[in-house]
Amino acid sequence: MHVSIDLTGKAAVVTGSGRGLGLAYAHALAAHGASVVVNDIDEAVAEAAVKSLREAGGTAVAEVVPVGTAEAADRLVARAVDEFGRLDILVTNAGILRDKVLWKMTDDDFDAVVTTHLKGTFTCARAAAVRMREQGEGGTLILVGSPAGQRGNFGQTNYAAAKAGIAAMARTWAMELSRAQITVNAIVPVAATAMTETIPAFAPYIEAMRAGEPLPAFLRKGEGFGTPEDCAALVPFLASAAAREVTGQAIGIGGDRVTLWSHPQEVKSAYADGGWTPDALAAAWPTTLGAEPQTVGIPAPKVPEA
Repeated sequence: MHVSIDLTGKAAVVTGSGRGLGLAYAHALAAHGASVVVNDIDEAVAEAAVKSLREAGGTAVAEVVPVGTAEAADRLVARAVDEFGRLDILVTNAGILRDKVLWKMTDDDFDAVVTTHLKGTFTCARAAAVRMREQGEGGTLILVGSPAGQRGNFGQTNYAAAKAGIAAMARTWAMELSRAQITVNAIVPVAATAMTETIPAFAPYIEAMRAGEPLPAFLRKGEGFGTPEDCAALVPFLASAAAREVTGQAIGIGGDRVTLWSHPQEVKSAYADGGWTPDALAAAWPTTLGAEPQTVGIPAPKVPEA
């Protein structure tokens, strides 16, 4: 069955959309008819992004502001309403990294990342939800998560915590906003970006890709790892009428693969009549809950042997 995604007449805000994944999301929305507010902290980068969207036939304006505060969120929503008369789609993509292991991470490292990712998602989503509820025509919130938020990642206390919180907010807001017909989903992209090129296993393939070579099949299919443009298809789909029943989900995309992440849930139980004591837990753990412990961390890419 062929479904044509048409977002004509819709207005979107995409935070952190001057480059990388955010820019790919903005292009995908514009290509399907949506008008886009581009956001970045660098005016030149934001204006260059707007220019690229317009040259591709899209409609776009720039709003230069660092996300995190309520004032920034209000500015972004107001810009969409002032320019396009409405707001239908919000993509919370803005983010930064301040990677350090726990015992070396400073308060500033932690606060900067949590403010941009977690509080920025909260303030922008709140402002967007207020506007969408006033319009009374529904809407779409697309929150950008990460595999680090789903599984944890070494050296990313701040980032993993923020991204895990974003997934939790998507589940919560999907319930709170359902009566207003506002869908809320978290997406979990995996792509060659400035963030992932620091991962040693990916670095040589990203360098080769930028030199014009295609990514190998074991990455595109086996690891679900590709270009920012590969991830962008999910955004206009979730913003469309075809996805009006899709809400409260965490959806991964990258390369040739799209995935549905499970919600955290109990996977095994054990019982003791009258309740548990520490000694009883110690005796039972190895053969009950501890027999198959849950794994942590993002699995390393399985590189084929030469």
